[in-house]
Amino acid sequence: MEFNNIYNDLISGKGKLALVGLGYVGMPIAVEFAKHINVIGFDINKQRIDEYRNGIDSTNEVGEAIKNTTVDFTSDPEKLGEASFIVVAVPTPVKDDNSPDLRPVEGASRTVGQNMKPGTIVVFESTVYPGVTEDVCMPIIEKESGLKCGVDWKIGYSPERINPGDRVHTLTNIRKVVSGMDEESAREIQKVYDIVVKAGTFKVSTIKTAEAVKVVENSQRDINIAFMNEIAMICDRLGIDTNEVLDGMNTKWNALGFKPGLVGGHCIGVDPYYLTNAAEKLGYHSQIILNGRKVNDSMGAFVADAAIKEMIEAGKAPMKSTVVILGLTFKENCPDTRNSKVEDIYNRLEEYKIKPIVCDPWADPEVAKKEYGIELTPFGELPKADCVIVAVGHNDYRSMSMQKLKELFKEELADEEKVLVDVKSLYRMDELKASGMRFWRL
Repeated sequence: MEFNNIYNDLISGKGKLALVGLGYVGMPIAVEFAKHINVIGFDINKQRIDEYRNGIDSTNEVGEAIKNTTVDFTSDPEKLGEASFIVVAVPTPVKDDNSPDLRPVEGASRTVGQNMKPGTIVVFESTVYPGVTEDVCMPIIEKESGLKCGVDWKIGYSPERINPGDRVHTLTNIRKVVSGMDEESAREIQKVYDIVVKAGTFKVSTIKTAEAVKVVENSQRDINIAFMNEIAMICDRLGIDTNEVLDGMNTKWNALGFKPGLVGGHCIGVDPYYLTNAAEKLGYHSQIILNGRKVNDSMGAFVADAAIKEMIEAGKAPMKSTVVILGLTFKENCPDTRNSKVEDIYNRLEEYKIKPIVCDPWADPEVAKKEYGIELTPFGELPKADCVIVAVGHNDYRSMSMQKLKELFKEELADEEKVLVDVKSLYRMDELKASGMRFWRL
């Protein structure tokens, strides 16, 4: 069966590309491809499909472009049979024990297998450990379709590199790693992605190599941030400002520029577990990666403990104090709350019998309630606080003046009794000192 005409058919309008999974990764890919070729966008979430059809982008990844896109949004899996090139971009979370949860990608594989036609190339973008695409997904598709991989259809892998909320590093200007089960499929997959990726593609020799690229690049970032978090904890004990230390270090040409912080989200806080899980199966126990994860997973509790300490030193009884947390999403200027480590701050404070009030203009209140059991409070309805924890660097918070921050506290408090915890070091040290408030920053 011929597979080298798929690109030409897509360009000519004879063929269609389908996206399976229309979240923060899949939907922007579908919208970008639709500028050039015919695209079917499939998701099992009917509410999400209805929103897209009505021009509503709850992910905030493409904004107004959703209203004019030609993507054929659908929750009907049979539509996948119209496509000759299928991209799977469903989430791959971890379970409570941090082992990979492959249920979404397995479910997507079943859906693809039950509906695809012969002559199709299927490309997975979901982050997985090396071997999943060929050892887990491929057999499922073969079983459900009755079609032989390599004969009736072909498979490939191209790790997603979309950074939610990032308007600079987008799909089109991030170089795309591509791979296929053989040279023919890899070449065709590369040509298809070259339609939209202006930065170009980088073809690797095997699917396992491409799978490894994704988990390794995110594990590297996780480890570097873990080192910065460890430095922050050491500087805290030394009584010196972490940011001043890092500013000094970054004057050297080979400094890497990483900063301490809460490491959540669906990639950096998850992918290292996929890599270490694969290593464990091969008899190797991670010496560095898991320790990095341990440090980063502890930072929410560290921040909460610092807030408690500052309140006590300010003469307050933490249990009787009003604590406001600004921010819930896993990163700034983005509505994505998946794997947010702000939850760890919240839970740690609850251990001290404190019920924090959380405000986040970017987060969906329904999602916050469903995922974390947290009721979001609008900014204008926040009670006056004893302690304010600025946990996420949204522009809304970054642009606040010291006077505006002071207005969040109880009026009867003296400045030195107002406890401000600046997790992201959003505010200048000279302004913090001049404010007279009691402050702490990571």
